Amino acid sequence: MLDPAAIVATPAAGRECGPCTLCCKVYEVPAVESPAGRWCRHLKPGAGCGIHASRPDHCRAFHCLWMTESWMGPEWRPDRAKMVLSLDPVTRFMNVQVDPGQANAWKRAPYHDQLRRWAASSLPLQRYVLVHVGSLTTVVLPDRDVPLGPFGPGDRLVARERMGPGGLTADVEKVSG
Repeated sequence: MLDPAAIVATPAAGRECGPCTLCCKVYEVPAVESPAGRWCRHLKPGAGCGIHASRPDHCRAFHCLWMTESWMGPEWRPDRAKMVLSLDPVTRFMNVQVDPGQANAWKRAPYHDQLRRWAASSLPLQRYVLVHVGSLTTVVLPDRDVPLGPFGPGDRLVARERMGPGGLTADVEKVSG
């Protein structure tokens, strides 16, 4: 099994977290008993991580797409967008972790249109854009959004690509395993 902490992405030149700490809210980090959807108890408002020097490897290794990809505009910085984007190291699916306090952030302009464009360019590679709000997952496709509901550790996405009226699209479903 691949350990996400072993995948180290390097920040792009000139990128730093600055005041952004949204990853400290949207992700579950069992090593510090931090549940997804709530601020990590080690976060110090205005000061960042209170255990920065001894933070878990998972936190140490993580950099969101805004940090690693210089082509992403300032509107995608997580504290502005209210969502954290990352690529799954195995499937290369784009995961969009939305701040549950701003659950519709991904549906607003310019985000939703761009997610659709990324979905269209990823589909020929059999890669998908998955939006997560709490435990609920939605697949963004070039022509529609498909809610999958709760998506647990044993669940997987099954997709069948097909040509639709507007071009390549897919039929997707969640399969519990």
